[in-house]
Amino acid sequence: MRAIIPAAGFGTRLKPHTFSLPKVLLNVGGKPILGHIIDKLLAENITKATFVVGYLGEKIVEYVKDFYPNLNAVFVTQEIALGLGHAIHVAAHTIDDEEIFIILGDTIFDVNLSEVFDKKQSSLGVKTVPDPSRFGVAVCENNKILKLVEKPQTLISNLALTGLYYIRNSALLVESLNELFDRDIKTQGEYQLTDALQLMIEKGEVFSTFQVDGWYDCGKTETLLSTNQFILKSKGTNRNVSGSIIIDPVFIAENAIVNNSVIGPFATISENCEVNESIIKNSILCPSAKVERSMLDNSIIGINAVVKGNYKKLNAGDSSEIEFY
Repeated sequence: MRAIIPAAGFGTRLKPHTFSLPKVLLNVGGKPILGHIIDKLLAENITKATFVVGYLGEKIVEYVKDFYPNLNAVFVTQEIALGLGHAIHVAAHTIDDEEIFIILGDTIFDVNLSEVFDKKQSSLGVKTVPDPSRFGVAVCENNKILKLVEKPQTLISNLALTGLYYIRNSALLVESLNELFDRDIKTQGEYQLTDALQLMIEKGEVFSTFQVDGWYDCGKTETLLSTNQFILKSKGTNRNVSGSIIIDPVFIAENAIVNNSVIGPFATISENCEVNESIIKNSILCPSAKVERSMLDNSIIGINAVVKGNYKKLNAGDSSEIEFY
């Protein structure tokens, strides 16, 4: 099975951090979002992956090659963002297996994929949401998908697609994507994967659904921090640091320096960070950040950023330097 991971987004809602880093490489729970996804794939013995890159794509290539050298990785570039269907269409020439698994590069999920794959039927991850108008939705009967609609304007279903797509018949998907472009089928000005999957249903492909209760979209600051909380609950380091108070769960990198501080709960202190005389909770310090004499809550501090003084909430971009008196 091959995984296809669209990771070409700009991350507009995560500025200023995405000025210098693609959003899939932002740190949550001590590791880039993309790293958590790849770990999940490898745990399912999925060793082939196509990454659809765009903005700052060279950094994604570098990260994957450096940290996952044994992954059989292919990189394709989406020059213009024309929708998720377009992203998968760009990657279509790399599909070399009958089965594929598509997962969005900015989504952390908690689901037993083995159970999904063992059913040997095309299946889409769904979650019940109060307002499905921002998502693709599935209209179902007896767990069989009857219809898929992208961003419905009227309430036809509360089952939102979560960005996890197990496709048994990849040849039919490619055929349907080609038809999408040949007929210029767009929704809200973009080529949607949902529309291609609907064409597959009309051609006879049977789709079921699987419930994704643990679905964590990392598209904005608030959800990035909530995802950080989720990961730390199960993968925190629970380190003891002499001279400081650690309130679990936290992640503190082995080479991070923490002096006379209170860390946690839900704080990620990444590689090469330095924290002195500070209180940090529910926050993420990206690699090589430095914080002194500060109180941080609900904050993200970028790579190489320096923060000194007293403040309670901050969104500081990479290489910035802020000092409060």
